[in-house]
Amino acid sequence: MRGFLTAAAAAALIATAAVAAGVPASKHSPKETARAVAAGLANPARADQAGDDARRKAADVLAFSGVGPGDEVLDFFPGGGYWTRIFSGVVGKTGHVYAIWPAAGAKYATKALPALEALHLPNVSVKVLDAGIIAAAEPVDIVWTVQNYHDVNNAGGEASIDAMNAAVLKVLKPGGSYIVIDHADPGSGLASTATTHRIDPATVKAEVIRAGFEFVGESTALANPADDHKANVFDPAIRGRTDQFVYKFRKPR
Repeated sequence: MRGFLTAAAAAALIATAAVAAGVPASKHSPKETARAVAAGLANPARADQAGDDARRKAADVLAFSGVGPGDEVLDFFPGGGYWTRIFSGVVGKTGHVYAIWPAAGAKYATKALPALEALHLPNVSVKVLDAGIIAAAEPVDIVWTVQNYHDVNNAGGEASIDAMNAAVLKVLKPGGSYIVIDHADPGSGLASTATTHRIDPATVKAEVIRAGFEFVGESTALANPADDHKANVFDPAIRGRTDQFVYKFRKPR
């Protein structure tokens, strides 16, 4: 119940801010999103990962995204499938989740892909692309990427970033959302992406807007003022507690 209240409160705040700015927060009402998120997090089938929910502020971040029943979600570079499994419960029988690794990242799916497939989630498609960065069988409502955006710069610089953002724009439905979560290093531009594995939030915002997106807003759920942005994100002293930004963009209708 506590997680449900957190999600509901966050969703209400997001909706209020969005209305004030003249921007619809989501095609779902805050209450509908909160109920779906609570159900997804409470699913007994993901009890093995629930211990990570508080640290990841899962309820608050998902409420901010506006995800809900029936949505088509693309989880880009899904890692071990933490978010993919939650989305499966949130979108329900009428929705679908695409867990996608780009062609260049095939080696990272060696263990994760068969592990996700072994769960036999009926509304989840797991795939390593044969070519390209992002693709799905149909237009989606949300493209979601967590702690991966900076790696795209490491793989091919700004040209790769521009290609990814263009691919996201193409795969989204009109009005669809692009959620970017990453480790922050304000003022650094792209200089830290290969060293401390951080990125300047302002640079990300400028790049995504340049690709044709509208900036909807941000959540401070994963902010950590105590992080001085100097340590590598894998440093045990800060790992799991880095200052992170959560941005929401929208494809124009």
